[in-house]
Amino acid sequence: MTSSDPITYASAGVDVEAGDRAVELMKDAVKATHTSSVVGGVGGFAGLYDVSRLLTYRRPLLATSTDGVGTKVAIAQAMDIHDTIGFDLVGMVVDDIVVVGAEPLYMTDYIACGKVVPERIAGIVRGIAAACSVAGTALVGGETAEHPGLLGEHEYDVAGAATGVVEADALLGPDRVREGDVIIGMASSGLHSNGYSLVRRVINQAGWALDRQVSELGRTLGEELLEPTRVYASDCLDLARHFPLDSDGAVHGFSHVTGGGLAANLARVLPRGLEATVDRSTWSLPPIFSLVSELGSVPLPDLERTLNLGVGMVAVVSAAGADDAVARLNERGVPAWVMGQVGQASGEDTDGPDYVQGAKGVDGGAVRLVGAYAS
Repeated sequence: MTSSDPITYASAGVDVEAGDRAVELMKDAVKATHTSSVVGGVGGFAGLYDVSRLLTYRRPLLATSTDGVGTKVAIAQAMDIHDTIGFDLVGMVVDDIVVVGAEPLYMTDYIACGKVVPERIAGIVRGIAAACSVAGTALVGGETAEHPGLLGEHEYDVAGAATGVVEADALLGPDRVREGDVIIGMASSGLHSNGYSLVRRVINQAGWALDRQVSELGRTLGEELLEPTRVYASDCLDLARHFPLDSDGAVHGFSHVTGGGLAANLARVLPRGLEATVDRSTWSLPPIFSLVSELGSVPLPDLERTLNLGVGMVAVVSAAGADDAVARLNERGVPAWVMGQVGQASGEDTDGPDYVQGAKGVDGGAVRLVGAYAS
């Protein structure tokens, strides 16, 4: 090409027709998440959502959250499997919203890529739509941006945002938590979408390939690393509605276990002056976490500050409702168990790695990890 040749958008690396083709491939999956509250179809400049039902609320509070998937996308790209990463995106976003008791109403997504491959983009969005259906959330819009020269031809990143609503007097959080409350753990499906920089460093340093069959995992390493995040939204909302704040067995709060690990995230939803004691012996580390620990000689404190270690969501409930809450979660297919209790902060032994007070800018309560993980 000479300087006299015309420069087109396509020759600059952006294929508008490929973007249109991607929309055609994904639009049925997106429409499947729509309820009667979604106004208009796919392709508008803005997604529209009818909030007329909020007129029945006494004081509706809107909740919003945004997130991405992190370096787990590198595993999806390496394996050329793109229809599961959407569960990681939706889980990271909507499960932050339900922590305050809010119902996630709608979500939008954003995909940046080096080159639009319609089938790949459609696969990503189909995964997002499938996860939105599990969460009971409408996918009302999104954007795919082609960034040649910034991202490689097979590289992409994803992000999303969601909005939810909760009645003000049903808002969950630290103000609801009381001494004597019980901590319930909900099992993760695996690594979820946090700590992949550590995990990828460990497996790269060990020289393990993604197609390596790992007997402890019962599948290949890549299949384990790409296991989709469990989406808890509908299960948490069901629990909060079944055990409302005015009941003896009330749910007082949730904690989404993401970056920072169990203790740091649980501390964010406890009031200052109270301390949750979490007994490690109440659950066993799933094989992938033990594998990462042993393969990389990762110290336990670092492991606990980085990965979920088998607990993806936590519920804080009144003692009277603990057993019923565990049973209800188990009936819904979410493995759950009592893992600890809330008490007054003792002020003792606060300097070690087993103790966390406040986290991520929240000057809240404290969490103390005790015991050893069950074998």
